[in-house]
Amino acid sequence: MKTSDFDYDLPQEFIAQAPAEPRDSCKLMMLGRDGCIQHKIFRDICNYLHAGDLLVLNITKVFPARLFGVKAGTGAKIEVLLLDGNHPTATHECLVRPAKRLHEGDVVEFFDENEKKLATANMCAFDADSTTRKLVFESVCELSLEDVFYKIGNTPLPPYITEYKGDMSKYQTIYAQTPNSAAAPTAGLHFTQELLDMAQAKGVEIAKIDLEVGLDTFRTLKCDNPLDHVMHSETYSVSQEVIDAIAQVKARGGRVIAVGTTSVRSLESAYADCCGHFTNVTPVDHEQTKLYIYPGYEFKVVDAIITNFHVPRSTLVMLVSAFSGRENILHAYEVAKQNNYRFFSFGDAMFLI
Repeated sequence: MKTSDFDYDLPQEFIAQAPAEPRDSCKLMMLGRDGCIQHKIFRDICNYLHAGDLLVLNITKVFPARLFGVKAGTGAKIEVLLLDGNHPTATHECLVRPAKRLHEGDVVEFFDENEKKLATANMCAFDADSTTRKLVFESVCELSLEDVFYKIGNTPLPPYITEYKGDMSKYQTIYAQTPNSAAAPTAGLHFTQELLDMAQAKGVEIAKIDLEVGLDTFRTLKCDNPLDHVMHSETYSVSQEVIDAIAQVKARGGRVIAVGTTSVRSLESAYADCCGHFTNVTPVDHEQTKLYIYPGYEFKVVDAIITNFHVPRSTLVMLVSAFSGRENILHAYEVAKQNNYRFFSFGDAMFLI
């Protein structure tokens, strides 16, 4: 297996620069594990959800994690992306641009629109091979550090969305609750409350987990051997209520349908050692997962996945390839281009069954 096995050509015009309006009007590709493809509209998805199924949603919310500051002493502009949520802690793991301008001991200063200094961040020692940096933040005003982040922060759209200037609430799911993510769980962006109500009226149950989306959403693999890749750690929670619901749906022969790869990783992480014994799983509360799903992985709990079209050479392409088969996924992506589907965060959806 090579990283290049999960590469594909994607001209720029296929990358969605704005969300579908309304949310549920985007295209939906149905992909069976036998490779069978059907073309639908996302609002049709309730026709393929059955009474007794369990729909699992990630309720994480994107917080304004993108900060703009200046390097103390030089005034050089520095962009910082907080990767580990808006937690009440001083030390944060971050992406920094341009990273080469900062060295151990350097200080970044953050100001409001009136040029009042609100916070500083000190660069810790770092691994030169790492793409992330640790910064120790300090509020230097009357506001808490969390409040400073909300005052000066911006919603961090992915780097491939370069044109969108619209309503940033469109980059939140309608059920988002816990503001600790650097990116949205984008498969959920397509759901409206009407769709969720229709699903429940059919007898579909809804469960909610929480995974704080971090670095691996933004990057592609640089190594030739995907087994050399080290997953970024993400915080997740799966409650006893969700565990009980899964045990019940498995007992009655229903499907656990994960909305998004983040829901997949949360569930599969929680059930890593279940060996099919769904009643012996314990709840997870803000624990770390580095679960890396690639072809050959044996899914423990997830029976179907609602997802978007993912970045080439990414861990997310590997995850869906593990579920549906690499050849099926890459063929489906080619068919999607032939039918003018839109890719990535604001793009169209797939239902992997």
